[in-house]
Amino acid sequence: MHDGVAAYVLGVLDDSEHEAFERHLEMCEQCQAELVELSEVPERLDELKQAPSASEDDPPPMSMSR
Repeated sequence: MHDGVAAYVLGVLDDSEHEAFERHLEMCEQCQAELVELSEVPERLDELKQAPSASEDDPPPMSMSR
């Protein structure tokens, strides 16, 4: 996986890196495919942030001590 794909999808590239990666993306079929695979990651991360971390219906965590 090209490091730039994840950074591009997450929006962490600065302007010059963003432009350079878009030029690269025009010619690189592998990065285009990776971009499609990772395109849902930001949305799913947002969903995880919004999801409750625990519910009263959840069983209590199991203790590892004896």
